[in-house]
Amino acid sequence: MTTTPTWVDGAAGGPYDVDNLPYAVVTTEGTAPRIGVRVGEQALDLGAAARDLRPAWAPLLDVAALNPLMATGPGTWAEVRAWVVDLLTDPAHRDQVTLLALADVTCHLPFEVADYVDYYASEHHATNVGRIFRPDGDALLPNWKHLPVGYHGRAGSVVVSGTDIHRPSGQRRGPTEDVPSYGPCRRLDIEAELGFVVGRTVPLGQRVGTAELASTVFGVTGVNDWSARDIQAWEYVPLGPNLAKSFATSIGAWITPLTALEAARVDLPGQDTVPVLPYLQETGPSGYDVDVEVELNGTVVSRPAYRTMYWSPAQMLAHLTVNGGSLRVGDFFASGTISGPEKEQRGSFLELSWGGTEPFVAGGEERTFLDDGDEVVLRYSAPGALGGRMGLGEVRGRILPTAPPEGSA
Repeated sequence: MTTTPTWVDGAAGGPYDVDNLPYAVVTTEGTAPRIGVRVGEQALDLGAAARDLRPAWAPLLDVAALNPLMATGPGTWAEVRAWVVDLLTDPAHRDQVTLLALADVTCHLPFEVADYVDYYASEHHATNVGRIFRPDGDALLPNWKHLPVGYHGRAGSVVVSGTDIHRPSGQRRGPTEDVPSYGPCRRLDIEAELGFVVGRTVPLGQRVGTAELASTVFGVTGVNDWSARDIQAWEYVPLGPNLAKSFATSIGAWITPLTALEAARVDLPGQDTVPVLPYLQETGPSGYDVDVEVELNGTVVSRPAYRTMYWSPAQMLAHLTVNGGSLRVGDFFASGTISGPEKEQRGSFLELSWGGTEPFVAGGEERTFLDDGDEVVLRYSAPGALGGRMGLGEVRGRILPTAPPEGSA
């Protein structure tokens, strides 16, 4: 990593210095979408820079999604990143590039989502949920420490940070009800997660090993896997979540390259008492020291830590393909709720309120699940190569009332 400081005012030493450089798809008023790179409180117009300085890269950067860049593979990812670092550290480029004030930029869904899989990789979260729903049984089911449990989500419901979320409707049956009823979700929840964006195509019948994470995953972003807990409780047996999850999944607008997180690598706890099968084995640090803040209506109510996770992203990736399942550029997998051992590290309101029986306080009010009008913001940070702490962006969403049926008056 270069030690040459950036010439961009206010960026050096901050959370968006040149050791970070996340990508987004941006527009300004009256312009077409293209790739931007955040530096400080501005965005480098990478699409314009490619048109003017590297025309051969314009088809990768002057476009409305990261997929063309991701499809080129790690060699080109590294070349583009090195070029961006040079543009932002060599003062000779100051007059050759355009910086856009973040206030003037609109961010869009950063990549075309091919498939989406959500995991359940936190032992603390899985244990808490098991104790809430199975108080007289085992908190963890027998398979949990042998494989990363996950479900296949709905790619078409992945939305960019800042998108309003309508309260979902569906079947739900309360504990005192004999039959289900239909209506708006009564127990709407969040799940603070970390997501991984795949930049590689792997055909059916092949597998990806744990050592191939860096050559397969382009970058990371925050995730809020909104969850309708009452709908989920009624539908999930025996096949798992469906409508309780498919109405919306929010992701960050900025994708931090995986290579930027090398300084954040840490050993994950666990896996020392229950050996994993060979295809899930790893060498060296396999986790990331990513901190999350969960904010409800302006009050931070939780601080989950990704370093407490049980299953690593490389293990999730290996398990995703061990059956010969294919990968496509734009595939996306998420960690599942990030929860630590302490109450203030719980990454869902289900856990924070212990199933709604122990309200937590936000803004001076006792809360359990989400009300219409609530706004949730997840913020992420990690150690950077320059010694400071990098910002990994935010995931923001506001709850709107249930939308009326299409065509209704």
